[in-house]
Amino acid sequence: MKTDSIFYRLFQEFPRIFFELIGKPPEEANAYKFSSVEIKQTSFRIDGVFLPQQEDEQIIYFVEVQFQSDDEIYSRLFSEICLYLRQNKPKHNWRAVLIYPTRSTDTGDTKHYREFFDSGRVTRIYLDELGDAESLPLGIATIKLVIEDEKTAIARARELIDRTRLEIHSPPQQRQLLQLIETILVYKFLNMSREEIAAMFEIGDLKQTRFYQEAKKELRPEVEQEVRLEVEQEVRLEAVPRFLALGLTVEQIAEGLGLSVEEVQSAAQNQQSS
Repeated sequence: MKTDSIFYRLFQEFPRIFFELIGKPPEEANAYKFSSVEIKQTSFRIDGVFLPQQEDEQIIYFVEVQFQSDDEIYSRLFSEICLYLRQNKPKHNWRAVLIYPTRSTDTGDTKHYREFFDSGRVTRIYLDELGDAESLPLGIATIKLVIEDEKTAIARARELIDRTRLEIHSPPQQRQLLQLIETILVYKFLNMSREEIAAMFEIGDLKQTRFYQEAKKELRPEVEQEVRLEVEQEVRLEAVPRFLALGLTVEQIAEGLGLSVEEVQSAAQNQQSS
């Protein structure tokens, strides 16, 4: 999964989530601009930087997303930060935030950088230790979907979609978050198309599916809703073999796709006989 690009998009479109993640008031995001920063004359690039937009006592936040073990992560990160400070000479103080999927992924050697950790300049966040998604703010729960096991990602995504529609009242922000959830699912289930995922979770435009377009030619306005439901049903049934191949049980697939156990079993049998 391209986690760097997902987190970059997440923090760019929803900077409030980052400040919730580090225990700060989400309103602080209003005073920051998030971007990726390339260090001149080197091959270094910092994943993301929250830069204050005003000359006050706010802090620069350097963000690093690390989903693979890397023994040299800290030597590289602090080299990048020190070069940035030398080249840009910012007036603001700074902090570094590293985001790991699990504590075991954090294999960097810290012996030369103890002072950074002891001073509180560095915060390490392990996503699997944030708590149950149900009890977390919506943004942080969405971040946890990145590390959700494939066998539970379906049900978790449906919960996030329901929460998004309930808690986010701004149509543009709601659409952005739904698209982000869709993107995470696309990376998790690479053998499924974006259209299949969007239709399955009711987060895309079902009118773009092949089945809908063919049916539309003979569609009367009074039965459009019925055909829409048929589109959803067809896409979900077509997805059953894919999830069976991932090792999910019939019961898990039925719950995740909103089908009955009998419908899942029938779809599986049809696949075997075809």
